[in-house]
Amino acid sequence: MENNIFNIQNEQEFAETALTVFKHQFKNNKVYRSFCDLLYIHPSDVKTIQEIPFLPIQFFKSREVVANLDFVEETFTSSGTTGSVTSKHLVTDINLYKESYLKGFAHFYGNIEAYTVLALLPNYLERKGSSLVYMVDDLIRKSKKIESGFYLDNLNELAKKLIELDKMGRKTLLIGVSFALLDLIEMQNFKLKNTIIMETGGMKGRRKELVREELHTILQDGFGVAEIHSEYGMTELLSQGYSKGNGVFETPPWMKILTRDTEDALTINPSEKNGGINVIDLANYNSCSFIATQDLGKVHKNGTFEIIGRFDNSDIRGCNLMVL
Repeated sequence: MENNIFNIQNEQEFAETALTVFKHQFKNNKVYRSFCDLLYIHPSDVKTIQEIPFLPIQFFKSREVVANLDFVEETFTSSGTTGSVTSKHLVTDINLYKESYLKGFAHFYGNIEAYTVLALLPNYLERKGSSLVYMVDDLIRKSKKIESGFYLDNLNELAKKLIELDKMGRKTLLIGVSFALLDLIEMQNFKLKNTIIMETGGMKGRRKELVREELHTILQDGFGVAEIHSEYGMTELLSQGYSKGNGVFETPPWMKILTRDTEDALTINPSEKNGGINVIDLANYNSCSFIATQDLGKVHKNGTFEIIGRFDNSDIRGCNLMVL
């Protein structure tokens, strides 16, 4: 089943596979089973993906969310403020993650070997267990370009490399956190023609938070590009959504975004209505594929989605009985 998820061709196949994965996780994931039991929901009651219960993401902070007893090959952890509890994603088959991000990248951008990959992810490199660093490190190696690599504090060298590669007409991907990209363009202005700028979000307390439109306008001006791309992923997922501009994200065929009613966590919204972001990530076969995040957003009729903010703790309603 795990390998079939990457062969999904249409909505019907997605729905059928998701329902099969739900049954598997209901049976084998103790945390998820307890959660479903609290809601009095059994697989025999569930006929559509909208009826599947979505596990609140906070459970990854307090429980081991796994759907088998296999050896844990990798543990991904979320970044957190000092003293805060971080999420832990126990990965029992790291090859599923690799297949997901490599096929996901290829789905949207083509062969990684066509790119030089430059990474500006200082705050992620300062700690262990980042799923983003794991992915980008592998993309750097898979690009097979001598210039590909991580840049931590050497912004001068990165600026020179960007200009040099762009002048040579080399397809380049610069992937970085928002505050570090802003630091770079404050040091130097660019006019890039062959480079994709991809932000992964996050000021991480280093700068004032900006709304996406404002951030993207500043980055577009600073890098001299028409669009700013974005990556949407998190510690608790094994798949990513990508935006090629305007903050509108798409998902690969094995991932789907729904929104839930902010007052009733068990009700799925119709298209175009703002709500809490629920993610179906079928690559999460060995943990939980159905996650209720703390992001707020909107799903369009064509399945693309936008992130419009986050819940603060006082906004989370309807999940109280499940937060242990």
